[in-house]
Amino acid sequence: MQITVAKSAGFCFGVDRAVELVYQLVNEGERVCTLGPIIHNPQVVDDLIQKGVRILDAPEEADPEDMVVIRSHGVAADTYDKLNALGVRYRDATCPFVAKIHRIVSEESAAGKLVLIAGDETHPEVTAIQGHCQGPSFVFKNEQELKSLQKTVEKFVKSGIIMVSQTTFNKTLWESCEEIAKNLYTNIKIFDTICNATHERQSEAVQLARQSDLMIVIGGRHSSNTAKLFEVCSRYCKTVLIETKDELTRDMLLPCGNIGVTAGASTPAYIIKEVLKTMSEIVKNNDEELNFAELLEQSLNEKLYTGKRVKGIVTSIAPSEIQVDVGAKQAGFVPVSELTDDPNAKPEDIVNKGDEIDLIVLKVNDQEGTVMLSKKRCDAEAGFEAIEKAYEEGTVLDGVVTDVVRGGVLVLTNSVKVFVPASQAAGSRVENLETLLKKPVQFKIIEVKENRRRAVGSVRAVIKEQRAAAAEKFWETVEIGQTFKGEVKSLTSFGAFVDLGGVDGLIHITELSWSKIKHPSEVVNVGDVVEVYVKDLDKENKKISLGYKKSEDNPWEKFKAEYSVGQDVHVKIVSLTQFGAFAEIIPGVDGLIHISQIANQHVAKVADFLEVGQEVDARITEIDIEKKRISLSIRVLLEEAQNSAEESEKADLPEGVELSSDSADAE
Repeated sequence: MQITVAKSAGFCFGVDRAVELVYQLVNEGERVCTLGPIIHNPQVVDDLIQKGVRILDAPEEADPEDMVVIRSHGVAADTYDKLNALGVRYRDATCPFVAKIHRIVSEESAAGKLVLIAGDETHPEVTAIQGHCQGPSFVFKNEQELKSLQKTVEKFVKSGIIMVSQTTFNKTLWESCEEIAKNLYTNIKIFDTICNATHERQSEAVQLARQSDLMIVIGGRHSSNTAKLFEVCSRYCKTVLIETKDELTRDMLLPCGNIGVTAGASTPAYIIKEVLKTMSEIVKNNDEELNFAELLEQSLNEKLYTGKRVKGIVTSIAPSEIQVDVGAKQAGFVPVSELTDDPNAKPEDIVNKGDEIDLIVLKVNDQEGTVMLSKKRCDAEAGFEAIEKAYEEGTVLDGVVTDVVRGGVLVLTNSVKVFVPASQAAGSRVENLETLLKKPVQFKIIEVKENRRRAVGSVRAVIKEQRAAAAEKFWETVEIGQTFKGEVKSLTSFGAFVDLGGVDGLIHITELSWSKIKHPSEVVNVGDVVEVYVKDLDKENKKISLGYKKSEDNPWEKFKAEYSVGQDVHVKIVSLTQFGAFAEIIPGVDGLIHISQIANQHVAKVADFLEVGQEVDARITEIDIEKKRISLSIRVLLEEAQNSAEESEKADLPEGVELSSDSADAE
């Protein structure tokens, strides 16, 4: 067996510089805190915690006597502002390569350019880079995501675009994205900000993997560059990622002839040395044969300790506990309280005799020869591992809101309760978080605090992604004339905004009613579900105009069907002018009574004969549907009435007697 260690394995310059600074400050007697874990290596983080180093989530958590260290990933510009405003002492250990990216994006975005960032948007380095952008920025992790940003980015082409990358981004993937970006945008300015040390480490690992039967990658499971080393090595040979020597096994190594070893930038030299020493011992003892008795004794003498994970076989089941064989001298048992959190569940409903289950050692009693174990805590740890994996892969998780706590809610998934801040608990602000209790939700993990075994989730992130996907699909298929059902989201003085499922459209106030209205609330309210149709589209600017009033409700159509010239109508005066009065025939349709048609006598002033609100009878004398004009006459009715009265009066006179005009005038 031959073991080959990569020359570039272990701490990079930036990480080494940051860790050394923390140890130096501790030795100088400072009360040290770090903004986030100083390194993605649980062993180093635990050692620093033992030395009194605290991990802060935000500058506001620092005390006046603290010395805060900014890790190599860097922080957003507003974090420096907060530290200075609070008067907190701090030392900046941002990697010079990362600081260079901060300067680039700050200067370029200040000049009005959009920033594209290749990397993991949840990684603290990328979050910090975005925090130095003074304008819009977008993150992509592969070629597909870069292409999908084209429509969004195109509106900024005139202002200019720049592209940078996370320092640990895959070099081959970066080169592919470079070509795509150049083809998509003619005026893009590209900065190659991948750390040379990262590229060299990945290249050396690939070369070593091609020559090996097995690659051992040493590093923290939450380290981005360690994960990328594992990814590139896995393409060429069997690859195993370990954090410490304790994860090495004889069966893992012995079938292999050539073994390559590399380590992430967050892996200290002492851990690498411990792994190599353990590997050498395994190889050295390879030829030593163990008989059955020795193997049995070795198994029985295997030391159990609190916190150790073991496998156990269920040997018996009782109402208060189950007994298990864990392959040790001590008799193992699991109290029912450590079997499940469900107080109503019975042990026999959870396990059967002969089942092999995963357990965690809670307490070893050598005097009584017993060991107390827990299944539910092991399940929780396994669940946390699933959560860590979901964080790394960006997977959407299903859960149920179980508790309302200060600042947010707790969501149960995989036997683990995940904290979801109030601002991330829904797609929009929730006034009363109690309304979310017991409701199923989908969410993403946006932060993992491994040292505290805590995770932070976001329901809003999932809803945002779903809305973005729905919006993209919508704009691909939408056409003028299509009808939709949507919810009224907000009202303004000029119209109502309707959610069509990821896209908001505007119903202008003139499209809400055939009648003139002063405010949209006269027709619709927030929360109403309405049926609308697409009136106009602006796909470039992502704007959509909606129609709400229907042609069949058009009062002019109703008027055209039911009214005609010569028809007498009962109308209501709605306004007065110098030249006449407008009268409502039916809601939405008015006609003009010209001043000459108000009375059968001279009219000098309209108000002397009519007033707003007065109801009168009139005749339709003219209709122009195209120009939406209707002429009405009261005079013609008055004249007809007068003529009718005269005819009646004539009919009442004795035969041979005529009514002279003089006598009529006299009367």
